[in-house]
Amino acid sequence: MTSGADLFVVCKQCGSEVSPYITECPYCGHRLRRRAPKLPRVHAPSRAPRARTRLSALLTSSRGSRPRGLGARRAAARPGRWSRDWPYATIALVVAGCAAWIARHAEPTLYLHMAVLGPLDGEWWKVLTYEMAYAKGAYLFVAIVPIALFGWLLERRHGPAVVLALFFGAGAAGALAASAVYSFAIVGGGNGAALALLAAWAAPDLRSARSGSYYEGDLLGAGAIAALLLAIPFVLSSGEASWLAGAVGAALGLAVGFGLRRPADL
Repeated sequence: MTSGADLFVVCKQCGSEVSPYITECPYCGHRLRRRAPKLPRVHAPSRAPRARTRLSALLTSSRGSRPRGLGARRAAARPGRWSRDWPYATIALVVAGCAAWIARHAEPTLYLHMAVLGPLDGEWWKVLTYEMAYAKGAYLFVAIVPIALFGWLLERRHGPAVVLALFFGAGAAGALAASAVYSFAIVGGGNGAALALLAAWAAPDLRSARSGSYYEGDLLGAGAIAALLLAIPFVLSSGEASWLAGAVGAALGLAVGFGLRRPADL
């Protein structure tokens, strides 16, 4: 009744070749079988993988119950401790700089306790606080915008710890260098920290440009911003921005940036 390959069956009534998956002959109406045969499943999993899946599910449930329902969906949608969409460290640095500038206008003597004005004389906290001490609003704007921009880009790439360490580390090194070179050093504002963040972000692109490979960053725009930050000490009449602190910050930023690797390269 069936062919060797089961491609068709022959009706005993009229001798026509018909499909093996029907119950009646479409030509003469003769009943071929009581029930149509089951169609084979094309991608049906075998019983062994199904048993293995059940076993792995049993082992997983025995190790610890997983959250179900709304709690499971919230846990899946909850970001990590440090989300790449929110640069917490950069936001904190920008807010702290703006808040210090507002507080300085409310209490002018606060600037004297934050900026480096002459020898430190035991006031070592100034090597960290001077980066948030701004006497001029124009200086605040020129420094805080690169800190926000390149701090955010660097934090997306390497996380908040690198941004905080580079901001305060390069700033402290710049203040100490200015205090060592000048007998009466005047250092205020975050031009050194901004140059450190900018240089650390641009270092991988500089390496790629030197080797002739592809890079995504805008080195011309970063160079223009770096030139503006380096020129700030010679433009401001107050003299609070130190060119030496900026140069030290840029050098440390390049050193750290060349030492770090992109997450895609790890």
